[in-house]
Amino acid sequence: MLDDEFNKQRAKILRDLAEQADPFIKSRLLKLVERYEPKRRAAPIDQQFSSQASAGHRTSRHHF
Repeated sequence: MLDDEFNKQRAKILRDLAEQADPFIKSRLLKLVERYEPKRRAAPIDQQFSSQASAGHRTSRHHF
C-alpha cells in the first residue's frame, strides 16, 4: 500500500513538472508517468461487446 501512495505522489510530481516543460520534455515526462500509474484492468469481454453494439459499431476481425 505504501508503494501505491508513492507511485501516486511520483506521478503527480511528474505531471506538475510536465506542465512547465517544453513540448519534447513534456511528452517524455508524461510517458514516465505511465510507469507510476496503477495498471488499469481490461473490461470484461461482455462489456466490450455490449458497448460496441450500443454505439452501433461493427466488430472487425484482424487477419494476420
